[in-house]
Amino acid sequence: MTTSVSGWLDVRRWPVWSLPPRTVCLLLAVELAAAGLVVAGLVVAPPGLTPVLGAAGLAVLGILHTELATGIERVRRRVAHSSYFDLSSVWTFTAALLVPASLAGLVVLAVYAHLWVRVWRPAGAPLFRHVYTTATVALAVQVAGRLLADGFGSGPVDPLLSYPSLVLAMVLYVLVNQVLVACAMSLTAERRLAWRDLIGDWDDHVLEGATLCLAVLASVAVLRAPVLVFLVLPPLLVLHRAVLIRQLEERANTDAKTGLLTSAAWRGRAARSLLRARRSRTAVAVLILDLDHFKSVNDTYGHLAGDEVLSAVAGALLDEVRDGDLVGRFGGEEFVVLLGGLPAAEAGRVQSHAAAERIRRTVRTLTVDVGGPDDPVPISDLSVSVGAALSELDGRTIDELMQIADYALYAAKRGGRNQVRLGRPEGMARRHTDDG
Repeated sequence: MTTSVSGWLDVRRWPVWSLPPRTVCLLLAVELAAAGLVVAGLVVAPPGLTPVLGAAGLAVLGILHTELATGIERVRRRVAHSSYFDLSSVWTFTAALLVPASLAGLVVLAVYAHLWVRVWRPAGAPLFRHVYTTATVALAVQVAGRLLADGFGSGPVDPLLSYPSLVLAMVLYVLVNQVLVACAMSLTAERRLAWRDLIGDWDDHVLEGATLCLAVLASVAVLRAPVLVFLVLPPLLVLHRAVLIRQLEERANTDAKTGLLTSAAWRGRAARSLLRARRSRTAVAVLILDLDHFKSVNDTYGHLAGDEVLSAVAGALLDEVRDGDLVGRFGGEEFVVLLGGLPAAEAGRVQSHAAAERIRRTVRTLTVDVGGPDDPVPISDLSVSVGAALSELDGRTIDELMQIADYALYAAKRGGRNQVRLGRPEGMARRHTDDG
């Protein structure tokens, strides 16, 4: 225990200093801005007893909510792959609507401090990340609260009397929080992140919108019949469980070693993309990629090193495709990609060939450091063989496109590997064994 405390007292050993300097500057700037606005609001316009009691009541409700949902939130925190939306916005946004902005910032501090103790710390989350998240939410409530406030931080009279301002406050609350989180994620990421990784997908934003709507209802209850605010808790718990189920489904559809879609998940989404392309009179291309001589990597460096190579190749694939394209692990050392929105006929074939060649060249330049950080062992000279098929020209279903792409992949392997082949080679039969 003494060693742990002394470690925390040694500022130089804090994990935050391992981040890039520009990221540290962003974190400090946001945290100082949030703290400065809260303190300035308390000094310039000291709140009276009634708003202080209201803020304390909202903080207690937020803590009670976390206690009721602690088990679910711990699981959610572990299984979330990208943006993590918690439902505490119900109470923080309610605070932005009903109490002075400075007190709303203190409500955020109380709710998120409790979240750290009960959810984030047991899940092993870094403290500096939670502090930054708390600061972004505090800034969001400052912006939303001051929009509705009568004067500098004196608090709204009745936010429900101005519906346009209420909607604008909701939008600003989300934007401030998400933009700041996205900036931090983009600065700390080792590779280019897709927009979905930075800001969350559509379901995430529907969830956030639902929590803000509940916050408005909670505000109505506080203003009209305070005891009814407790009726917000049951639907919140239902939302927690619904979101957990969706995240568990997403986890089941994700390959553990690479973070890509599983073969079954990729096939289902690819079939839907093909139907959309047919309706819009565009084309899709299916690429099947196989790492050349991957068995020698496992035999020489071990299977753990092989897993690191697979993960690096997966990252390279994600970097070389667009956000709407689908990338999956087909099995073993094989990957599968669906490129959407291509022009039909030969123009689409030209674009799919260019994309496949770009991926092939990128993999060729990869160097993967395996082993310990003190003695890394570089693995290079990697290559992939790629087979490609274009919808309508090569097939009308995903199964047909995958079969033709498989024929083309086999031709690329037989032709010397580290190359791209398109469509069905003349006289080529379906391969039955792994060509290595």
